[in-house]
Amino acid sequence: KSLSSIQVRHTTNKVSPSLQFSRERSTFGVPLETLMQDTKHCGVPFLVAQMVEYLEVFGLERVGIFRIGGSVKKIKELKQKYNQGEKVDLINDGDVDSVASLLKLFLKELPVAVFPDNISSGLLKTFQEHKIHITECIENLRQLLSCLPEAHQNLLRFLSAFLLKVATYSAVNLMTLENLAIVFGPALFK
Repeated sequence: KSLSSIQVRHTTNKVSPSLQFSRERSTFGVPLETLMQDTKHCGVPFLVAQMVEYLEVFGLERVGIFRIGGSVKKIKELKQKYNQGEKVDLINDGDVDSVASLLKLFLKELPVAVFPDNISSGLLKTFQEHKIHITECIENLRQLLSCLPEAHQNLLRFLSAFLLKVATYSAVNLMTLENLAIVFGPALFK
């Protein structure tokens, strides 16, 4: 089967005026497209870039990074600062486990997952139908991923590069690509 047998509808996620967010500067639970309007960093929301930068410096060798939960109090405080538009100093106010947990929380709270339902179903169908034919599978995956909204593509590219870097330290942090997929799957697909 070819990609033409897979139905994918490209949707845009516009927020109507009646659904405005309670705080003007909220970042958690806000559509990626809305957050992208204010970003100048790698095409991803500022807080994602800031958390990834922190984790690249302090977390790559942390055993169980993304598996060990952070301090609930610290996560709540950092989330509140981001949502209120305050300056967040992760070096002084964060720790590896709390920042890693906060990154996953941000992804989980997106109103539309990084892989929206229409893409998720296409990915699943591709894997089911093309298990044996790797070349067709890869081509269909490329086509499906190109259907992602630009903000989602940017975030996926950025996170993939970071998670690949995390996995290169798996001899130390025990986070193989498989372990990272297990941890991030629920946050990327809803």
